[in-house]
Amino acid sequence: MRKTGTLDEAMVRVQVVLGERSLSVRQLASIGEGTIVGLESMAGQPVDLLAAGETIARGEVVVIDENFGIRVTELAGRGRAP
Repeated sequence: MRKTGTLDEAMVRVQVVLGERSLSVRQLASIGEGTIVGLESMAGQPVDLLAAGETIARGEVVVIDENFGIRVTELAGRGRAP
């Protein structure tokens, strides 16, 4: 019998939400290359880290080499991270 991995090894896709905004259908249809869509959040505000559509943490955007990342500053339901 073949041994399977543990639940701890299962992959979970996470998302980082920078902000959101409501657009009319007309505005959405007019989006093209080079269009800038302003968000309702301000630069420097915490971003949400989601797993399965649920916020699990908040943090700040960081740049690592040429990639973006998130530094977790608060865990959902637990207050400030240590």
